[in-house]
Amino acid sequence: MQYRNLGHSGLSISAIGIGCNNFGPRADQEATARVVNAAIDHGINFFDTADTYGPRGVSEQYLGKALGAKRDQVIVATKFSGEMGEGVLRGGASRGYIMRAVEASLRRLGTDYIDLYQVHRYDEKTPIEETMSALDDLVHQGKARYIGHSNFAAWQATECHYIASTRDLIPFISAQNEYSLLDRSIEKELVPACVAFGVGVLPYFPLAGGFLTGKFRQGRPIPSGTRIANNPQMQARYATDRNWRIIEELAALAQASGHTMTQLAIGWLLSRPQVGSVIAGAMTPEQVEENVKAGEASLGLETLRRIDEITAAG
Repeated sequence: MQYRNLGHSGLSISAIGIGCNNFGPRADQEATARVVNAAIDHGINFFDTADTYGPRGVSEQYLGKALGAKRDQVIVATKFSGEMGEGVLRGGASRGYIMRAVEASLRRLGTDYIDLYQVHRYDEKTPIEETMSALDDLVHQGKARYIGHSNFAAWQATECHYIASTRDLIPFISAQNEYSLLDRSIEKELVPACVAFGVGVLPYFPLAGGFLTGKFRQGRPIPSGTRIANNPQMQARYATDRNWRIIEELAALAQASGHTMTQLAIGWLLSRPQVGSVIAGAMTPEQVEENVKAGEASLGLETLRRIDEITAAG
């Protein structure tokens, strides 16, 4: 397993991470434990969850129990600001809510610190200075080691960098956003901002809900059991003429280069120097192994160039 420092920080994380949003809705406690143990056995040390996953805390609970005594062998990342109940006090990024949310996450995870504490979404109702000041306090208290943001636009990441640098606050070290061969939109503004500010990129949905695994073909039924099978919104978003064209061309490239589609998708992301870890979901130890092998695949310069050519429009 390859390990990379996340942004301009000393946090060393595995190039392949485990996205924990399946823990709860699709994987029970036993299945979660199998995935977590397989991941650690393969050298994965980065687990990304959120208080809303599961839903509402279940993913954190399952992850914490699965890690048990192995907690100090891994990097645990979680998120806050999503809705955790009814009313205005059960979500957001205000100081008051952050202080409650972190304690709840710590209890569910069964730990006394969070390695990477992330704002799940920008809170337009709370001044970002208030959010960053509260997170700065958490780092100094030892409850969070590092902080990051998720689903931020480039201008929001820039605002945060300016505030941290001018007010002597702990800066964000990571940006977690959707990023795949079917959605390269963050390359236009967010990625250049992250490179300039020393912020590591953590791609989620690297396989576009399964579309980049090679299991999907235009005109054929969506495979049952996949994340997208019972989600009409995701199907409408990903099953476009443009994406089918990309998938067809990538499938031909995979065959010609001796790789799988998953290897092309994950290997290409890991070829980007700003990427810290590719966050990939897994339901079984076999899927963990497949993701790890995809991360270890060596894609030649010509293959990378061709992938860029096929997918550049998005």
